[in-house]
Amino acid sequence: QVQLVESGGGLVQPGGSLRLSCAASGSIFSINAMGWYRQAPGKQRELVAVIPTGGSTNYADSVKGRFTISRDNAKNTVYLQMNSLKPEDTGVYYCNAVVVSSTPFRALDCWGQGTQVIVSS
Repeated sequence: QVQLVESGGGLVQPGGSLRLSCAASGSIFSINAMGWYRQAPGKQRELVAVIPTGGSTNYADSVKGRFTISRDNAKNTVYLQMNSLKPEDTGVYYCNAVVVSSTPFRALDCWGQGTQVIVSS
């Protein structure tokens, strides 16, 4: 079994910062691309940032220059550093990863449970 667990969400004022973390655990053979999605109240889930293994990072236009995605492969963890936060960044943020598990040997599309981010004055 493979699990993704997010942390770091909370309530911040506009212009503030948060750092989200997502740690993968379980019978992991390898992890391919990892990414962050978010879902604002009443809206569809959207891709925020993605970081492939050995590839370049990509961001939604709305967060470019403000958010930074990174990963620590030794810890099986992906991060999202969020700076200059705006009210429109409010939503539930979800970690996603395609994981190849060891037992059984198969590919899994894994999702975290989500962590809430509220940007409000």
